[in-house]
Amino acid sequence: MSTIPLHTVALLPLLSGLRNAHAFITKASLHCTTTSTSPESLLTASLHPTMKDLRYQVYRFTDAAKFLPIRLNPALADRELKIPDVEQSFEELLERIQKTIRHLEEYKASDFDGVGSEDVIEVKFPGGKGFRMGVADHVARYSHPNFWFHVTTTYAILRMKGVDVGKLDFLNGAGEIEILDMEASLKDVTRIARLVADNTVSIGSSLAHVHVPGRREPEGDELKDGQVEIGMGIHNEAGSERKSTDLPGLVKTMLSHCLDVADQDRSFSRITDKDEVVLLVNNLGGVSPLELSGITHEVVEQLAGSFKIKPVRILAGTFMTSLNGLGFSISLLRVADTGSVGASMLELLDAPAEASGWSAAISSSTWARQGEAKKSEEQVDEEEIQPSTLRVNYAQANSTLTTALNRLIEAEPDVTRYDTIVGDGDCGIGLKRGAEAILKMLETAKETDDLLILVNHIIQVVEVAMDGTSGAIYAIFLNALAHGLRQNAPSSPQPVTPAIWAKALDSSLKALGKYTPAKPGDRTLMDALYPFVETLSKTDDIDKAAAAAQIGAQGTKGMKASLGRTVYVGGEGFQEVPDPGAHGLAELLLGLSDGLKK
Repeated sequence: MSTIPLHTVALLPLLSGLRNAHAFITKASLHCTTTSTSPESLLTASLHPTMKDLRYQVYRFTDAAKFLPIRLNPALADRELKIPDVEQSFEELLERIQKTIRHLEEYKASDFDGVGSEDVIEVKFPGGKGFRMGVADHVARYSHPNFWFHVTTTYAILRMKGVDVGKLDFLNGAGEIEILDMEASLKDVTRIARLVADNTVSIGSSLAHVHVPGRREPEGDELKDGQVEIGMGIHNEAGSERKSTDLPGLVKTMLSHCLDVADQDRSFSRITDKDEVVLLVNNLGGVSPLELSGITHEVVEQLAGSFKIKPVRILAGTFMTSLNGLGFSISLLRVADTGSVGASMLELLDAPAEASGWSAAISSSTWARQGEAKKSEEQVDEEEIQPSTLRVNYAQANSTLTTALNRLIEAEPDVTRYDTIVGDGDCGIGLKRGAEAILKMLETAKETDDLLILVNHIIQVVEVAMDGTSGAIYAIFLNALAHGLRQNAPSSPQPVTPAIWAKALDSSLKALGKYTPAKPGDRTLMDALYPFVETLSKTDDIDKAAAAAQIGAQGTKGMKASLGRTVYVGGEGFQEVPDPGAHGLAELLLGLSDGLKK
């Protein structure tokens, strides 16, 4: 008949009790945060006037646990964990429990080899009293009952004070969710959960402490505008420092706290670029999905740039919130060997799960695929664009375009304001982004006197830099314009003339009609484009054509839309402002007119 090792019988039940106590005391701390209960009212509570308070109960059950190993084997006395009874807050008591757990986990079964069940243990109390017992009797009749008495009293105090704890919290408060479809034993589940915890480092930051519903706004200790609190806890615990910084600076500080091995107080997990790493970015409750994506991108970039770490999994979302916390946390998990459970740590993370707070799992096979799409920043060589016979003074063209594009950029606030009233507010930014991208191209592109090469370079920029419906319309129109210019080019190299421009613009306007039904009177950019093209065709005068575009754009004020977002936005805004797309185009064309005069 096999016997159970003393280590298993004596210490493992204490570890289970400590973890469960840590879990239901954590619940008590959260209870205070969410119900406006004073933590002190729980910490000083007792079951009876003749009994000690909650703090005292925690002191005693942690002492009972840490003293047992050295009573079982006095040769281990030099490893005694010394913790003075000075903890006051929930956070400090929880850390005391964690220290005790880590201490007991350091003992191995071999530390108790040679200790027999009949060996005598002598225990002395202050005042000289004491007793002697065999090892088995000491564990069964004194040490464990003493430990559980104080754990049970702690639980009972919290229950009495209204904390939502029950039998399952006492028996399995720290229990982990079952590994689905693997029929893993609770022992394996617990072991793997501890393995994950031991290989994870995490830090949070927030722009403000959370607002607890029903409680007045915090007073006196609020963060100043522009400040962020680094190290803030999930339960609204104060962080380690406050500073004014931008996102890159904040992420740099947070990752340094997690990964800088030079700081022994903060180097919790020695993760290196040789390890497989899982990154989890958690929304504390008040961060928008757009912002969280930007934060995640910055974390990934800095992990690669500063630490040469490329996560094998990136999980970003709202996993565990701190009410409306205006912040996020970064967690890094070093992938470790799970042993004999039949699945790797990554496979367990990728496994399907029905927990509502866990993002939909992506299969391991999908993660394993290598991305084939590659981004190229290279411009198309001039040799790849068929040369034309249309000639242009590059310096003059560059100057004219620069004047026009700068005028469009200066018009962005008005375009944005108009589009905010009658649309979704992005038209001005889209036009500005395209203008800035073309200006950047003009600064770096090779000089050329071939008009078609210059126009094609502009088309390449517009197709990449401008988004939305207006971006597509500009790209279609410019491609049609390039085709029209080539169709009307002379047989031998000659400067481009207003007549050639007019014919090409007219043909490109007709081509654009194949892709949009918009016509003058529909309150779109066509109300500026049509008058410009028609006037230029009739007069060969760009000044008059640009003026006609401006009149057309202004004429959209009060015009009811037939196409575009303005149709279903509603309201009376269209009575007050011109169509933003038409106004932006008119400003660009007026800029071209101004540029040609220089």
